Amino acid sequence: MHQRWTRIASVALICLSLVSSAMGCGPGRGYGRRRHPKKLTPLAYKQFIPNVAEKTLGASGRYEGKITRNSERFKELTPNYNTDIIFKDEENTGADRMMTQRCKDKLNSLAISVMNQWPGVKLRVTEGWDEDGHHFDESLHYEGRAVDITTSDRDKSKYGTLSRLAVEAGFDWVYYESKAHIHCSVKAENSVAAKSGGCFPGSSTVTLQDGTKKPVKDLQTGDKVLAADGDGNPIFADFIMFIDRDSTTRRTFYVIETEAGQKITLTAAHLIFVASENSTRSVVFASNVRPGQKVFVYDGERSRLVTVNVKRIYTQQHEGSFAPVTAQGTVVVDQVLASCYAVIEDHQLAHWALAPVRIAHWVSSSLFISRPRVSAHSEGVHWYSKLLYHLGTWLLDDHSIHPLGMSAYPS
Repeated sequence: MHQRWTRIASVALICLSLVSSAMGCGPGRGYGRRRHPKKLTPLAYKQFIPNVAEKTLGASGRYEGKITRNSERFKELTPNYNTDIIFKDEENTGADRMMTQRCKDKLNSLAISVMNQWPGVKLRVTEGWDEDGHHFDESLHYEGRAVDITTSDRDKSKYGTLSRLAVEAGFDWVYYESKAHIHCSVKAENSVAAKSGGCFPGSSTVTLQDGTKKPVKDLQTGDKVLAADGDGNPIFADFIMFIDRDSTTRRTFYVIETEAGQKITLTAAHLIFVASENSTRSVVFASNVRPGQKVFVYDGERSRLVTVNVKRIYTQQHEGSFAPVTAQGTVVVDQVLASCYAVIEDHQLAHWALAPVRIAHWVSSSLFISRPRVSAHSEGVHWYSKLLYHLGTWLLDDHSIHPLGMSAYPS
């Protein structure tokens, strides 16, 4: 408990220093100042991060099929001619240099980290794209989404730290696989898992103060939407902004269906409230909800939130995703109560972190009472949300952060 409040106090202090910049339209002065380097914890031999199987949604995602030089998908691969990386290229074909753009970006980032960590040492790639069938079936090497790496000096005592540097560089799955190399892989370029964060599809609806329903994508500043206060009572709260808004990308959503028929659709890393045995509220990632758990559903006749059992969970594809934030930090979407937050499994901490946004909204509302309603935030991830995510990766342990959220805000 003490550690939790220490974390909250740390984030609160940082956020209070950002109040003035949150009221503007950019990060403000001081943004980008160099921070003290993060202490690196080397991976243990045979450890992998995230702690799930490589080809699952929480890591690099499913295998999508072998790429050959004659296949249509060969255009998905791009050569990497970074002179700061040594490519073993045993085949003498340049195959090890071929990779997806995402893999290339992460590898180039890692190359810089290696040189900073060990001056005079470079990153070395021993295996990249495999066109000759040297790996096991459905290996991501066949898609140019995986690399095996070492340091140029082949100092095995460095490999644990090299693994950690690969995690920090943004690879979607890192495995200290062998005493001879580290295995790293990434999500597919078109994979919905490559960017998840926490959102609802635009077609999901919220309830306005006059009782009408409104699609999430159409929310505007000035709207009051059904939410819940700190005690779990229904309340109409100000819609403040979208911390993420993407009208075009198609991605996978979890659909949580209750025994009473309500369905809420949200991304894997989004937080949703569930009830414990004594009906107290706690939050879990949507991907962690299981049939039989209880979620909170709005009962219009009694004007209160009641608990209902989850019947089943499945996934659906939707185009467009939206992450609305209310003054309460909660929102009732399609009659089911959810948090406005995602990626970090701590609703209260996230709510503290967004305090500058609420203060800015309150000041703005007080000064410009008669302002016209406008659409809140343009396309993309809000800069403040990106900043908080990177602060979270600095202050919090890996277990507090959803694996899909790790790639939501690329560095």
